[in-house]
Amino acid sequence: MGVSGTGKSTTALLLAERLGIPLIEGDDLHPPANVESMRAGRALTDDDRGPWLRAIRDAMTAAGGSTVVTCSSLRRSYRDVLRTAQGRVRFVHLVVPPDELARRLAERTGHFMPATLLASQLAALEPLTADEDGVDVPVTGPPAAIADEALRLLGRPASS
Repeated sequence: MGVSGTGKSTTALLLAERLGIPLIEGDDLHPPANVESMRAGRALTDDDRGPWLRAIRDAMTAAGGSTVVTCSSLRRSYRDVLRTAQGRVRFVHLVVPPDELARRLAERTGHFMPATLLASQLAALEPLTADEDGVDVPVTGPPAAIADEALRLLGRPASS
C-alpha cells in the first residue's frame, strides 16, 4: 500500500517471486471510468473507489490462497473492504518522503496517474494504526533491499 510512486508494483513483484505466490496488480482492476478520471487529472472519490476495492477483494478471495496485491489502500475504510477477503490480509505500507515521490512521478512515463494528483493522495493517506495487521517499510535503497525489509518485518525469511 501507499501513494502513487512508492514502488508498490516493483516491490510486490519481488515479494510474489520470493514467496512463490501469485501477484494481483490492483491498477489492472480499475474500471475504465476511473482510469479516464485519473488521466484527466481528477482525483477519485470514495464512490469511484468502491467498485474497484470490491473487485480487488473478490480477486483476492478467488485466488484461493496467499497472494500479493498492489493497491494504494489510502484510507482505513478502504483497507476495511480489503480485509473482508477470505483469509488473513496483511498490509505493507511503503513510506517515501513527499519530495522523493514528486521526483519519481515527474520522471515516470506510461502510467495513467499524473503527478498532479500526488497532493490529493497524500492528503487522503491514513497510515496504518496499531490495531491493523501490517508494517511500515521505509523505501530506502534498491528494490531488493525494500523487499527484504518487508519480509523481515512480516516475519518471513528473505530468500532471494
